[in-house]
Order: sequence, then C-alpha cells, then structure tokens
Amino acid sequence: MAISKDKKQQLVAELSQLLSGAKMTVFAEYKGVSVQSLQDLRRAAREAGVQIKVVKNRLVKVAVTDIEDLKDVDVTTLKGQLLYAISSDDEVAPAQVLDKFASKHPELVTIGAFSGIGANLSAEDVKSLAGLPSKEQLIGQVVDMLLSPVNDVISGVNGLPGILNALESQATN
Repeated sequence: MAISKDKKQQLVAELSQLLSGAKMTVFAEYKGVSVQSLQDLRRAAREAGVQIKVVKNRLVKVAVTDIEDLKDVDVTTLKGQLLYAISSDDEVAPAQVLDKFASKHPELVTIGAFSGIGANLSAEDVKSLAGLPSKEQLIGQVVDMLLSPVNDVISGVNGLPGILNALESQATN
C-alpha cells in the first residue's frame, strides 16, 4: 500500500523534529525478528527513554538532510529493513537497549549510528557504547565517590566516644 505524498511529508517533518533533538540514533536490521519480539523491544526501549521507529530509509535520508547538524552524516549504510532507536536524553541508552535485545535475538544486527552532532559510528562503536554505564549509573558513581570521605569522617566521629572512654579508663587506672 503506497503512502500519499502528504503523508510522506508529514512523516519527514516528524522525523526531522525527532532527529534534530536526538542525542543518539542507532539503526539496526531487524529482518527475521517476530512482531511479538519487536513489541517487547519497543516496551523495553520506552522504559529506557528510547523511541523505536520503523520507517522507510528514504524518508530518514530526506529528514537527515533537513537538519543542519546531520547534513554531513553518511547515509549510504541505510539499506535493508532497518529500525531506528532514538534518544533525546541519553547518548548511550539506544545502544544499550538494542545490544541487550540482540543478545537474546541474534536476528537483530546493529548497522551503525549517528550522534546528535553528526558523527557517524560503526557497529563496533555502538557495541563499545553499549558497554558503558548509563547516565544515571555514572551520576551514582560520582555521588558515591564524593560521599566516601564524608562517610569516613562520620564513621570516625561515631567511633570517637568509644576511644574517649578507653582513654579515660586507662587514665584512671
């Protein structure tokens, strides 16, 4: 069933808006993945703040050329049945969502990605990104490191009465 020209223009406008605000867009070939599995992927992606889009590659190519930061992106790799994982909040989340899904569904093959600033990433780069901690995990690690000295001081202060009692008992003996 063919899509009308007006509908295509509307899709391109929506894609342009979505991609212009994206920090990372990862694309993968989904040939052979069942509809139920794709629904599971969409659910997992939604929980991670990632949108999954399945659109014609030609429409994505047109949308990318409309965005100033993405004009120089290499779109020659956009071939085959591709889905696009897009996040406007986290650079790592799309790669992690697709990598986790692909570990259980080897039919999903990551092809590449482009960042919000127009950098092309290979499938290997995406795999490396997927191994990084998420933004929330990194924030938690930094907070933990910052609070570590405070916790040490508190532990020392909590142990101070015991030390003082021991010194007092030694002084009286």
